[in-house]
Amino acid sequence: MSAVPDLAGRLRDLLRERSIVHGDFTLASGRHATFYIDARRTTMAGEGLAVVGALGLARLDARGWTPALVGGLTLGADPVAYAIAAAAWAQGRRLDAFTVRKQPKAHGTGQRIEGCFAPGATTVVVEDVITTGQSATEAIAAVVAAGGRVLGVLAVVDREEGGRAALERAGHAVEVLVTATELGLR
Repeated sequence: MSAVPDLAGRLRDLLRERSIVHGDFTLASGRHATFYIDARRTTMAGEGLAVVGALGLARLDARGWTPALVGGLTLGADPVAYAIAAAAWAQGRRLDAFTVRKQPKAHGTGQRIEGCFAPGATTVVVEDVITTGQSATEAIAAVVAAGGRVLGVLAVVDREEGGRAALERAGHAVEVLVTATELGLR
């Protein structure tokens, strides 16, 4: 058995142990839900960073995506992008990260995109959890407006609430590491 399937199972376990909370929640989309996936509790943990980085990089490779950069809308995308960039470096490959601010900063250079971004770069937009696809859509718009080229979207978790389909209808290829069904939530 290869290491990637073992890591996929470990990611599901980490998300179940650390990130899933049951109750009554209002999501960023405004929707109400009976479960919340705080993927940051996994993606910001040492083991979670290692697992997400390795799986994310393997998924980019499987898809044939060779971006220069990975990144997305802060805060959920940040550890995902950094983990994938670090996993690439550990394999002797160059893949840098960037962060899209929710608003351009009002001081310094006033940039909306921070980090290693440069116009003309090929990118993959990353996301921790896709619900409606709005965060990824916002990040894509910022990258394109700044002169970047988006190969697709990679998410750690798909809540399976229409976000993936919305992104695909808009012409963006989407890869996910785990779905709500695989986590036993649907």
